[in-house]
Amino acid sequence: MPPSNARLYPPLWRRLYSVWFRHVRVYTRHLISNGFPPFLEPLIFLGGIGLGLGDYIGRMDNMAYIEYLATGLLCTAAMWTAAFECSYGTFIRLEFEKVYDGMLAAPITAENLIVGEILWAGTKGVFFSFAVLCVLSLFRIIHLPHALIAPFVGFLTGTMFGALSLLITSYVKTINHFNFYMTGLLSPMFFFCGVVFPISKLPPQVYPIAQILPLTHSVRILRAVYLVQFDALLLWDVSYIVLFITLISFFAVKRLKKRLIN
Repeated sequence: MPPSNARLYPPLWRRLYSVWFRHVRVYTRHLISNGFPPFLEPLIFLGGIGLGLGDYIGRMDNMAYIEYLATGLLCTAAMWTAAFECSYGTFIRLEFEKVYDGMLAAPITAENLIVGEILWAGTKGVFFSFAVLCVLSLFRIIHLPHALIAPFVGFLTGTMFGALSLLITSYVKTINHFNFYMTGLLSPMFFFCGVVFPISKLPPQVYPIAQILPLTHSVRILRAVYLVQFDALLLWDVSYIVLFITLISFFAVKRLKKRLIN
């Protein structure tokens, strides 16, 4: 009898780890240029926006404005890095470098490869959130220990936007089309998901839209834990994130698998 598929492939965890580890090796090959910007970017943004507006705004939701803004940046750092990694990064590996052709020649499936990409996006979310956390803690803009949840929320945020970006990539025919994704979806999320100001201040017509955007739920979870303000709404936030990752990952795998094989 011919060997079963279970005997042809290594264990699932090894297949996913091989995809993840490949990205780790490539990323750490230029660790200084890749790893230094996450520590520098929050300082530039907080210096340009938080310190300037802080004198005019004062406090927001019982927090100093620069602290309010800083807790939001812990989530947006994960969002941006995961989105770029699984949009531009994935498209370049797919269409220009043909990296996936070689990877699929190994004993892994297309599903393993795509899930590995999503896990790598989550890992970058952890790293970027942790980098921002280190900077903000060093300058005493935010305070420990409750802010230590940031890397965990960063993983969830990175996983969400990694899956979403892969789904977008499955539709994109030219790399310039990502401009619509970045400008039309991610940039509005930065401003209308509670990072810069509370979504409760939005007009009634816009408020429901903010509630269905994924970044809103990451920001709300992180701030709730940071301020130790728990309520039933957090159950909705956690449920939303789990459901979003599950559904979007399913469709991303389904669509991108066809493109990888073809």
